[in-house]
Amino acid sequence: MSKMTVSSTRRAIQVLIASLLPVFAWAGPVDINKADAATIAKELNGIGLSKAQAIVAWREKNGGFKTVDDLRKIKGIGAKTLDKNRSNIRLDPVTAQPSTPPSKSS
Repeated sequence: MSKMTVSSTRRAIQVLIASLLPVFAWAGPVDINKADAATIAKELNGIGLSKAQAIVAWREKNGGFKTVDDLRKIKGIGAKTLDKNRSNIRLDPVTAQPSTPPSKSS
């Protein structure tokens, strides 16, 4: 192979990789028990604003999601959508913050 062909091929591969990076970086981790509908819609692939609003409504009515698979209870969210987003869905427990700082023992 000529030096020019190797260089052109290498450059084409670099351009291809660079063009794919935004696709992989588009979705991000989101806690479905805390995030608002706009954030859920922005961060999860295949979830628009109306489905995100349904997620929030279900959460408010039922007290939150216990597992990622609970999202299947939302109309329009199937196994494929769930599998595409599974790695970006968080279910962090609510951490209670103490209302007063602990007292120092003297």
